Amino acid sequence: MKYSDNCTVVDHPLVKHKLTQMRRKDTSTAEFRALLQEISLLLGYEATRDLKLTDEPIETPLAKMDAPVLEGKKLVLVAILRAGQGILDGMLQLVPSARVGHIGLYRDPKTLMAVEYYYKVPNQLADRDVIVCDPMLATGNSAVAALNRIKRSKPGSLRFVCLLACPEGLANLREHHPDVHVITAAVDEKLDEHGYILPGLGDAGDRLFGTR
Repeated sequence: MKYSDNCTVVDHPLVKHKLTQMRRKDTSTAEFRALLQEISLLLGYEATRDLKLTDEPIETPLAKMDAPVLEGKKLVLVAILRAGQGILDGMLQLVPSARVGHIGLYRDPKTLMAVEYYYKVPNQLADRDVIVCDPMLATGNSAVAALNRIKRSKPGSLRFVCLLACPEGLANLREHHPDVHVITAAVDEKLDEHGYILPGLGDAGDRLFGTR
């Protein structure tokens, strides 16, 4: 479902059901982790819908044919640490041959701005399709910072996959990166005074790793 020009909400019944299970405060760490991987497969399906194809001659057990295969350089998946790893793990099940990168960012508790502490992505991003993964698009500052960094390497295309978004985060990302499309499971109501999505599901990193 198209939410806005820069955002698609994947409103499949299985996505909605699994997201509800993740929102429950009594969902265990193991259940939360498994559900995130399952939803990530479904989000990844939508995020890769328009990857370019070319025909390649092959032989089936019965005949020769020209069959579609992915065209060009391998896809790159970039996780924003630490919670982005949960989406990355799910999407790698869908695209196991993808190259992988990581960007370490934390949110300054006073300014809510993103501070980078780690950056390791494949050397050659030029002309590659890149999908950035992070469960929450809240203020949008981490997403904007990550996309700023990646764009220096001139990727062929950029998409952002998240579990939850909110209007404030989408507006921030659209202002700075109008060319980057967001694929998400839901757009929630708003941010609270601490920069958390409401109604949300709490801190995705803490729930994914059992650190709170």
